[in-house]
Amino acid sequence: MNRYSWLEGYLLSMPGAVTDYKLEWQWQRYLVGGRMFAAVCTPGPEHAAHAGRTMVILQYPEVRSQAGRGISREVVPGFYSDKRNWNSVYLDGALPDDVLRDFCGMSYELVFQKLTKRAQREIMEQEEKRSS
Repeated sequence: MNRYSWLEGYLLSMPGAVTDYKLEWQWQRYLVGGRMFAAVCTPGPEHAAHAGRTMVILQYPEVRSQAGRGISREVVPGFYSDKRNWNSVYLDGALPDDVLRDFCGMSYELVFQKLTKRAQREIMEQEEKRSS
């Protein structure tokens, strides 16, 4: 993931973002309001098509997930995710940084907007306190 060494910092810079490691999946997850908006993993040899390729898994609007896959060969249907709403981006490819940042931001926003208004307000209030 050296090419995208900025990725973890970027994901954690989003308001209310936290990370944890899901041992049984071997995924580094990124959450907002307790909901996952991104995950980084490296599938093992039992997953032939993806074996050994580190990827970030991101949520997409259902109407755009297919289009996102047409942008680059590095964007594929979500690994171990609902393929209608999630895509995976291989981190060993040549996807431009700004495109990956946009994908990450879109995923965060989708999940954030699904939170209750109260949860959204609390996250933004905490962010304001942290910033001042």
